[in-house]
Amino acid sequence: MLQACKELIDDAKMGCADLVFKEVCLEILSRASHVLTRNQFKQLVAYASERMKEKIPFELREQLMAHR
Repeated sequence: MLQACKELIDDAKMGCADLVFKEVCLEILSRASHVLTRNQFKQLVAYASERMKEKIPFELREQLMAHR
């Protein structure tokens, strides 16, 4: 379940603008808190936090903006 949550976060990172990505992460974390153990949830929070700190590549950012 933890791995599935991480994959959802990764997919969102690749397909969303930064602000939308952060909203999606919060939703994933909210739902995950009900199904993961406390330790798994802490791991997921740390993982999501690191992914939120990352900037998306400039080329991908341009593609996302072009699709708006």
